[in-house]
Amino acid sequence: MVRRVVTGIGPSGKPVIVSDGEPPVTRQYTHTPGFARSLVWNTTAPAAPSADPTESLKSYVPAPGETIALTVTFPPAGVYADPSWDPAAAGAEQLAATPGLAELFEIDNPGMHTTPTVDYGVVLSGEIVLDLDGEVATLGPGDLVVQNGTRHAWRNGGTEPATVFFVLMGAGGPA
Repeated sequence: MVRRVVTGIGPSGKPVIVSDGEPPVTRQYTHTPGFARSLVWNTTAPAAPSADPTESLKSYVPAPGETIALTVTFPPAGVYADPSWDPAAAGAEQLAATPGLAELFEIDNPGMHTTPTVDYGVVLSGEIVLDLDGEVATLGPGDLVVQNGTRHAWRNGGTEPATVFFVLMGAGGPA
């Protein structure tokens, strides 16, 4: 997974590293092999330094003024074509693991969703396709994307996993 380093202020008033390791809310999905997500951090409005808020996150869709930072590892498309892949079990796992976000995915258009957020994405590894309902952009390591609340899907047509770091910022408006 990913390494997360969190800073804070120590008892002496000096900056310190308060956490260094895998984010505590990390999940390797059971029903979609190779799919993984790590909640890196989140803030509430107004944002302020705080104790680790990740384990108490209620929704993966931030409200206006809030943020969520996370990594997502997308398995190759072959995982979904495997006869042993169970879409119903995978969907239930997503609903349990990403409340608020999973409900926004379109049942009739796998992967497509719209969120009331402005998202910054950075491809860390692999190759991923941003699908805007047919208009596509293929992104590789180091590529950046600003996703402005549009209907979209992420697709990995390659043979290797692709990992993307996202910062979602609640922007308001309808999903």
